[in-house]
Amino acid sequence: MSRPGKLQALTFAVIITGTLAGCAAYRKCGLSGCAGDAKITTAVEALLDQHPALGPPDMIRVQTLDRVVYLTGQVSTGLQRQIAESVALQAPGVARVVNSIAETYEGR
Repeated sequence: MSRPGKLQALTFAVIITGTLAGCAAYRKCGLSGCAGDAKITTAVEALLDQHPALGPPDMIRVQTLDRVVYLTGQVSTGLQRQIAESVALQAPGVARVVNSIAETYEGR
């Protein structure tokens, strides 16, 4: 399989995994989400804001379902992607982090 094909397959697998986890949380917590999820999201966003390297032009979105933080968006480097995950894990109440942040592709 070519590199772009592998990347597409990996992206699809990550999306499906996140979707299935979201369905489980919905059944457990309902439409409004689990208690404390909004607070966790706010805490993660505040921690990310303390790292200027993760700011514009990079974009990171945070969603929390049943204490699992889902990071999506786009950053310039793999290091920024790792930093975002590490920072999210520091927020009180986070059970785990699913990091689906993409790196910007700078084709030649």
